[in-house]
Amino acid sequence: MSKKNKQVAAFIASRISNTKKGSSFSALITNIAIGSIALGLATMIVSFMIFEGFQTEIADKIFSFTAHIQLTKFDASDSYQSAPISNQRPLFEQLKKSSEISHIQSFSQKPALLKTDIEIMGALIKGIGKDFDTLRFRKNIIEGSSIAFNDSTHSNDLIISSKFAKKLKLKLKDTIVVYFFQEPPRFRKMSIKGIYETGLEDFDDKVVLADNRLIQRLNNWADTLTGGYEIFVKDFTSLDKGVADNILDMLDYDIMMETVTSQYGHLFDWFEMLNRNVIIFLSIILVVASFNIISVLLILIMERTNMIGSLKAFGASNRLIKRIFFYHGVKILFKGIVIGNLSALGLGFVQYYFKLIPLDPENYYMNTVPIAWNWLNIIGLNFLFITLISLILWIPVSIISRITPIKAIRFD
Repeated sequence: MSKKNKQVAAFIASRISNTKKGSSFSALITNIAIGSIALGLATMIVSFMIFEGFQTEIADKIFSFTAHIQLTKFDASDSYQSAPISNQRPLFEQLKKSSEISHIQSFSQKPALLKTDIEIMGALIKGIGKDFDTLRFRKNIIEGSSIAFNDSTHSNDLIISSKFAKKLKLKLKDTIVVYFFQEPPRFRKMSIKGIYETGLEDFDDKVVLADNRLIQRLNNWADTLTGGYEIFVKDFTSLDKGVADNILDMLDYDIMMETVTSQYGHLFDWFEMLNRNVIIFLSIILVVASFNIISVLLILIMERTNMIGSLKAFGASNRLIKRIFFYHGVKILFKGIVIGNLSALGLGFVQYYFKLIPLDPENYYMNTVPIAWNWLNIIGLNFLFITLISLILWIPVSIISRITPIKAIRFD
């Protein structure tokens, strides 16, 4: 089609859009189409922002306690007690130089009992050191602060979960007696330095943070020994796509590796389930939006049958008339796209900053609906929506070639 014909088609399409605006039946149908497109796109964008928010929020909670990869020594006893690993091994220097690793931190574990005058609870004491990524963990702390590490000796600070604090009726700066499982049994009076909350039972119900040097002292370990190492990789998405295998190839025969996706597989399986549900949900939205735009354009074509007959009588080709209604459909589409984006981003902004929609943390692991601003996803959804609907627009306009001038002009 020539440039002149395209200009004619665009001009007539704009006249169709503006004729009797707000009063004609076609105007009502057009507004319904714009609204359905806007609602469909807004629903898709908001759904993805919430889904990304859930994934990001829960993943951040997991990574605040444990890294992407955990290295421990093979131990036949299969207990919560860590077997020691020396940090003098050449292996750890090799890992630190790896371009795929961003951070390595030491840790130890030891089962214990937390006892007050009225209650006693079992816990898994996780020893952390100065190399612990406190920035990741800081957002979990709801009261107090992180452990104050001492250069000369170990700290007696504890960070407990809000569940421990509630059941043991503890508050900041309270002291508690901690009994450690070993031979002979030992205990320490320790102080509550901070209270955390993640909403994840895997941590809140059992993990208490303490100074790693305390566990070294209780186990009679030298300063060069620790219970294990946690590794953060630079690109988590590539963890199960080769990075974990590369790190496994570096390890000594007596070192065991466990990835976070296997250690907390139930949570990552939940992500996969959510992902499948979102894809099904968005597919349904696309089908409904496509059906709506086809129906609307067919109605508009039928309402303009007389005009189509007149244009054909004056020599207009089927291609030109198809182009007119295609441009009209595209105009409806882009109005819906603009309104849909503004609505979705507005709702996302309000929820992100004001947190108006609450959640039950017992079921959803967080207090409010999370929002993640993944602009690549938003742009991708817009591109997918525009491409699909633009292709769908050619289905109803194909009926124009079946309309004959004489019958069309007499059409009532």
